[in-house]
Amino acid sequence: MKTSQTLIATLREVPAEAVIASHQLMLRAGLLRKLGNGLFAYLPFGLRAFRKVENIIREEMNNIGALEFRPSVVVPGELWRESGRWETMGAGMLRVTNRVDQELVVSPTAEEAFTSLIRDELSSYKQLPITAYQINTKYRDEIRPRYGVMRGREFTMKDAYSFHADQKSLDETYDNFAVAYRKIFKRLGLSVIPVRADAGAMGGTGSEEFMVESAVGDDTLILCPSCGYAANTEKAACEQDIPLNAEGKPQQKTDKPKEAIDTPNVRTIEELSSFLKTNPQTFIKTLIYKVLNSELDLTKAPGCASLKRVTDTGDAAKFYPVSFFAVCIRGDLDVNEAKLASLLKASEVELACDDDVVRITNAPVGFAGPAGLSSVPVIADESVLVMHDAVTGGLAKDVHFIHVEPGRDFTPFMTGDVRTVVAGDKCASCGAEYYSKKGNELGHIFKLGYKYTKAMNVTYLDENGKLQIPTMGCYGIGVDRALASIIEEHHDENGIVWTMSVAPYQAVIVPIKYEGAMKETADALYEEFKKAGIEVLLDDRNERPGVKFKDMDLIGIPVRVVVGDKNLPNVEIKERAKPEPELIPSSKAASHVKTIIDAALADLNS
Repeated sequence: MKTSQTLIATLREVPAEAVIASHQLMLRAGLLRKLGNGLFAYLPFGLRAFRKVENIIREEMNNIGALEFRPSVVVPGELWRESGRWETMGAGMLRVTNRVDQELVVSPTAEEAFTSLIRDELSSYKQLPITAYQINTKYRDEIRPRYGVMRGREFTMKDAYSFHADQKSLDETYDNFAVAYRKIFKRLGLSVIPVRADAGAMGGTGSEEFMVESAVGDDTLILCPSCGYAANTEKAACEQDIPLNAEGKPQQKTDKPKEAIDTPNVRTIEELSSFLKTNPQTFIKTLIYKVLNSELDLTKAPGCASLKRVTDTGDAAKFYPVSFFAVCIRGDLDVNEAKLASLLKASEVELACDDDVVRITNAPVGFAGPAGLSSVPVIADESVLVMHDAVTGGLAKDVHFIHVEPGRDFTPFMTGDVRTVVAGDKCASCGAEYYSKKGNELGHIFKLGYKYTKAMNVTYLDENGKLQIPTMGCYGIGVDRALASIIEEHHDENGIVWTMSVAPYQAVIVPIKYEGAMKETADALYEEFKKAGIEVLLDDRNERPGVKFKDMDLIGIPVRVVVGDKNLPNVEIKERAKPEPELIPSSKAASHVKTIIDAALADLNS
């Protein structure tokens, strides 16, 4: 391709809207342009790189036997009602109604579409396992899109879904995807950190995320320097530490009865620590949470007798649209809301408003406690179970309880790990101290189990002629985010430094002036490069050499071949990632550049 035949849309200034390097450089290098908030269009150079990312993903999916499908982006709302997610998916799902009043969804994810497709085709165990995938457009109505295509509203994802007769088959496919993902990210030139993760609104059990380190990452990674444990903070677990009393010694069980004491105008943990001359580890902090779409059975839970359990349709799981819980945790710790939502099988949890807290506790905000609370179920973090002689809110203004013993003075409806793990906590596997990093998710693999196949009535006949329900896996990669992450990891002060596998072009020929002997040599090299299978760009613009060099550094073409009068019959070959150029006879330039390209690709593919 000659530059006169394409669009060079480079910018010298950094756009004010762009904060992170990938967003800045994608705009400055002319890879994309903004159409609206969270909506972007790829220009030719950006689309070439995007397609290469897409094709690497496709090749590795095909290599493990996945079959490519292409469902519609707009799908019937009735499928989402079948799965039970019509009401539970939240405001991020864009719902529309067509001219005949049919409810439709602009797909934020594709479990429903693929489950429906496989349901219509599956009849016998002999067809299993089936692994299907798409590389297709998604839309999520992000409340605050930012960082360019790193978090846009419309984006492209590779989604794969596998269907199995048993857990062993699912485990094998899950492991195959884990290996394939590592190959994909290696070929893209990305350094990923695989971590344990929360399955979130997708549901399921086994889950692993593939993260890239990022200063502006949406996720916090908890990492062990000793055994290699790695988890998203939404999933991370730590070694249970021993709570200490006011003297800094392990807490001891007390026989003293629970006692109410006056604590005038004392509400916070810090104020209580000062007032009672103790430390936050002696307090049981009680928070009232509003919980949306919990699938727990609350028929025997305190305060829940009047709650109505509903279902969208058919065999979809029953849920409570709104419920409230009191969540107890040690005073120096924080509740991890992702863990809490998972424990409560809910789509979302949020702190209750002040009015609801007062209604539930019959006390002002700041005085909630589990002892004597019967209006809502009490959830206790595991940290509470090993506490003794504790202090809690007294369910009355300016009152707290002392000498509270969990199990004696209150019995939780449910217990679990809802603690936010932080750097400095001890590794659950080896006891070493964790450290943390910020990161962005590039890929996520789940063992979904029967969540969708059961709700949507997917069946097959087993070898004995009996109807069975298949189990499912789900595997996603964000294509746009992967492309942006490559730029985040590979750039310098002059622009993008593409990995060879995804560069828009592998080499560029830059004549100092496109005339005379320089033009003849440049044209001859251009033809030789094309015959050698090199993806080459010829900069035939009537621009100053400095402008051409700056543009090609900004765009990030891996190899630059400069044709100048002073060096002929030699040409200057400069690799974008190396500081110094080298002079090569023009007659050997094509083979030399081909060797550079092949070596770079071989390293990425190894």
